[in-house]
Amino acid sequence: MTSRIPPVLRPEHPVPRSLALLVQEFGLEHLGDLDGVEVTGVTVRTTEVHPGDVFAALAGHNAHGATYAADAVAAGAVAILTDRAGAELAAAAGVPVVVVDDARAALGDISAWVYRTGAGAPDETRPPLLFGTTGTNGKTSTSYLLEAILRQLGYVTGLSSTSERHIGDLAVVSRLTTPEASEMHALLARMREAAVRAVAIEVSAQALTWSRVDGLVFDVVAFTNLSHDHLDDYADMEEYFRAKLELFQPDRARRGVVCLDTAYGRRIVEGSRIPVTTIATVGHASEQDVESAEWVVEVLDETAAYTEFRLTGPDGRSLVTREPLIGWHMAANAALAIVMLVEAGFELEAIGAALNADPDGAGGGIRAYLPGRTERVSGERGPSVYVDFGHSPDAFENTLAAVRRFTTGRTIMLFGADGDRDATKRHEMGRVAAEGSDILVITDHHPRFEDPASIRKTLLEGAAMAQNPPQEIHEVSPPEAAIKKAVSLAREGDSILWAGPGHQDYRDIRGERTPYSARELARAALREAGWE
Repeated sequence: MTSRIPPVLRPEHPVPRSLALLVQEFGLEHLGDLDGVEVTGVTVRTTEVHPGDVFAALAGHNAHGATYAADAVAAGAVAILTDRAGAELAAAAGVPVVVVDDARAALGDISAWVYRTGAGAPDETRPPLLFGTTGTNGKTSTSYLLEAILRQLGYVTGLSSTSERHIGDLAVVSRLTTPEASEMHALLARMREAAVRAVAIEVSAQALTWSRVDGLVFDVVAFTNLSHDHLDDYADMEEYFRAKLELFQPDRARRGVVCLDTAYGRRIVEGSRIPVTTIATVGHASEQDVESAEWVVEVLDETAAYTEFRLTGPDGRSLVTREPLIGWHMAANAALAIVMLVEAGFELEAIGAALNADPDGAGGGIRAYLPGRTERVSGERGPSVYVDFGHSPDAFENTLAAVRRFTTGRTIMLFGADGDRDATKRHEMGRVAAEGSDILVITDHHPRFEDPASIRKTLLEGAAMAQNPPQEIHEVSPPEAAIKKAVSLAREGDSILWAGPGHQDYRDIRGERTPYSARELARAALREAGWE
């Protein structure tokens, strides 16, 4: 990879902790002398070692991290954390080696201890309110909307999402949906320094499977939905579902909110071992689930600028507000965020008052900006161009429907697919895109180490399966040329949905991250075509 990988946010004033005390409290084996060794951080990458760090040497697919122990020590690491096989490799590194059965499994709890960010930390270092959202689609939107509401309630907030990490007003681009456990706890420690009081965190299935949120206990977690995705990491949908269900266990969270808009929501409720409340959207969940849900979402008005909805809960309590995004699914995400806050102890009336206050005459509602989530990047004249991060069949279907609702002309879909990722969804992506658009342009996204022409071929095969194929289907590579083609086909009143890149500022081509912005490319194509 190139140097375009975003930085890890760590505390600016770390407090040293005794390595001997760490070994004693966890009852760990060790090699070497622990006397006088103090640690201030934890990392899994030699390129990110700070003086005073514990270097966590994990077993990898191609090599063991302990192979690089000497490099970590040269960069300032004062101890190695590794398994028994790694201990042999790191024995000559010249620093103490702490031995565990599984370094990845131990990473979360040890990072929480080093950074004082665990649930059992003293009051003065205890983490802020923690909100976690999981599901196939909607994690990012729910997290941003939740953070926005918290800010309107007067809270200093933090965010960890696919798009960005926020610490108050500081924002940096993310590298993973959920960072490694060592990075997560460093981030929370940095947030503590900034007096952050509440944090919204996206929790991917992989984060749960690979121990990235270990050492955390969320105050409230939420489930959005489940649909076909990530079957490159999981054997089937059942295994994928089981990974998500892990978040609804007592060692992970205290309370949960479950959306019943997909059938998997009811299964989460049945499998949860923490108290949960349920929410359902009229017209999208089954009638039975709408009747049984504690909270019900009803869309009242949809415009190109906002979606207004009513949220009704137990005892007839209700709130009417709006969120600044198109589509019923965005209203469902916003309502889910509100119920998460209620479950955390916020009063619904206080939330409503904060949201519907209108100090600047803008009409009230949730004041949020979601980068790359059905983001309109075009001007007042010409076709409307939306850039979206969606990369699953279900996301395509919902977003295309939302765009079409506010399009007087034709809907043009532009998309590609990730290389070296779940290939089983590509035919369905092509089919859904074809059935939801009038003109389809298939291009490249992150080919990684796959042949991009082969990826496009599979997407075209999927498009050919559509029952109602679009008027035109074009194959254009690279995406810089594809967006120009899409704009050249568009007229006043048409809409272009460019799905896949969203907020990202790079493309991954054979391991190299090359600068790339769908938003800027779309604007340049519009200007070149004569639109403002």
